[in-house]
Amino acid sequence: MSALAAIIVAVLRALLPALFEQAKDTAEDGRRRPKLRDDLRNEVRRTWGRCAVIVLMLALSGCGVRTVYVRDGEPVRLREAIPQAKVWVLDADGKAQASTMDLPEGWYCLPVPEATP
Repeated sequence: MSALAAIIVAVLRALLPALFEQAKDTAEDGRRRPKLRDDLRNEVRRTWGRCAVIVLMLALSGCGVRTVYVRDGEPVRLREAIPQAKVWVLDADGKAQASTMDLPEGWYCLPVPEATP
């Protein structure tokens, strides 16, 4: 039994210094490095800053926009007056003349494809 104890003690005396040296190296690797910490912190801020800008742009691009499909040839009613709208007006000979006029709120607009010049 004492021979076994002597073998274990000899093995531990050989292994323990090596283990302590390895633990010492690991502890040194874990020391504080303020420059590395600051570099990592700045990289995280840049990344989150970019993500925040992208999310903000995506959120604002869709807010308050509503698209309504109007089929070709369907009349629409003006919600507000359009001052100095460019229009085509027929003269006495029936020819279209370029002109402008105020379109009042509530008027209906309707495309007439055959009447365009």
